[in-house]
Amino acid sequence: WLVIAVGLVRAYLAKGSYHSLYYSIEKPLKFFQTGALLEVGVVLFPGIVPSSVVLTAFQVMSRVFLTWAVTHSVKEVQTEDSVLLFVVAWTITEIIRYSFYTFSLLNHLPYLIKWARYTLFIVLYPMGVSGELLTIYAALPFVRQSGLYSISLPNKYNFSFDYYTFLILVMISYIPIFPQLYFHMLHQRRKVLSHTEEHRKSE
Repeated sequence: WLVIAVGLVRAYLAKGSYHSLYYSIEKPLKFFQTGALLEVGVVLFPGIVPSSVVLTAFQVMSRVFLTWAVTHSVKEVQTEDSVLLFVVAWTITEIIRYSFYTFSLLNHLPYLIKWARYTLFIVLYPMGVSGELLTIYAALPFVRQSGLYSISLPNKYNFSFDYYTFLILVMISYIPIFPQLYFHMLHQRRKVLSHTEEHRKSE
């Protein structure tokens, strides 16, 4: 994720514009975000990463879906500013999160990283979700026009699938799921940071 961050900064400095920066980090984004699927397996082992399997699986799968099934598959949305919005949010979030886990495993967690982990999400989560939803919305006309990934009747399997409708359902699913993730993090923030403050005062 540091590679992606550096790639974004270098591309911005070279172009002097934030438009269409996606192409400068497309390959590492696909590689590292797909590699995050390993996290679902890692959280199954207690003591390594203290995360919920369900929440981790949802976050990772939704990002992989957006990376490949939307941004990669619908070339027309790759120039949208909304793509940069979620890429920047993901990048900052993951740099902080992996730093948090690394220092925790080393038993030497700086307060600044802990604070960033449980505070910056307040802005980064809505920023990332906004970028994701806007990107899916931008893809809808192109998906409808091209019939991407859709299967129509009749066919020998007697099965139909409308990818356009599926994407709309994905967008609707954010309504119940995002608040749960967000308020879960707010609860964790109160618990972790208040405990830290009490511990520092007792010292």
